[in-house]
Amino acid sequence: MSVLIFVENWEGKFKKLSFELVSYGAKVAEMLSTDAIALTIGNVEKDEIAKLGKYGADRIINACNAAIQVFDSQAFTSLIAGIAHKENARVVILSNNNTGKAIAPRLSVKLKAGLGSGVSKLPASVSPFVIYKKVFSGNAYANFVINTDIKILTLAQNSFELIELNKNGAISEVQVDWNQADLKTKLLEVQKQDGKILLTDADIVVSGGRGMKSPDNWGPILAFAELLGAATACSRPVSDEGWRPHEEHTGQTGKIIAPNLYFAIGISGATQHLAGVSSSKYIVAINTDKDAPIFSAAQYGIVGDASKVLPKLVEAYKEIKGK
Repeated sequence: MSVLIFVENWEGKFKKLSFELVSYGAKVAEMLSTDAIALTIGNVEKDEIAKLGKYGADRIINACNAAIQVFDSQAFTSLIAGIAHKENARVVILSNNNTGKAIAPRLSVKLKAGLGSGVSKLPASVSPFVIYKKVFSGNAYANFVINTDIKILTLAQNSFELIELNKNGAISEVQVDWNQADLKTKLLEVQKQDGKILLTDADIVVSGGRGMKSPDNWGPILAFAELLGAATACSRPVSDEGWRPHEEHTGQTGKIIAPNLYFAIGISGATQHLAGVSSSKYIVAINTDKDAPIFSAAQYGIVGDASKVLPKLVEAYKEIKGK
């Protein structure tokens, strides 16, 4: 028996969420008194792979093939299912990002496994296997029992601490014999965005809403984000009005994010918006309406005009940092 953890890499490099996933998987394996096996697909240098052992992987499998040029959900699912069978994995863990959401349901069918998506804590128990997750767009929490022999979990980003166990995970390479015809996804063009922090990767996000009144008032938000090294975001009405690009829209119908710190500036806090940011560790709300719903979700709140509050925040930050 084992716990299999699928760890995504980006052009041969791991991100914080990769190590968070291994830390979580290692703890689940400890609860089951078994081994944690990390699996990554693609060409990754051994020094980079070895980092997974630092966070608790007992063994690490690197599946390589020259044909792997782009993510293909069906092909990846088949590979992960095959390795899960080979390693007698009772629990398979993936990240609850776009990749995990594409693979997990397919894997659930292939392995005849129960699926617990978006878990945010360790299982409450392993016999029976009880998971804990947010429900009703983050407005409530619930425990679910997974009764199948194999369980699949997707971990909500930024919901589990990094734990360094410093294991010397043995690394093994597996050459995957994929027929090119089996890879349905074709890479036609690559467009990279430079000089901007990706919203889904950011530790700090500064977001603006319709309370900013006009796209001409966005300067202070951009300046504050740059000072903090943060990504910028917005509510749906803002992107719908064309004030900000749609790629910055966070919420139930936009990007689901989980930064350490989220500034909601001029955002009322509609349920649809909170569904996309409720996993943030800390929310700071700035709004002129003291009764705005955002304050019920925020750990810190400032009632005031953003045009007056933001310059004072910038001034205070520079004073603390000695800038």
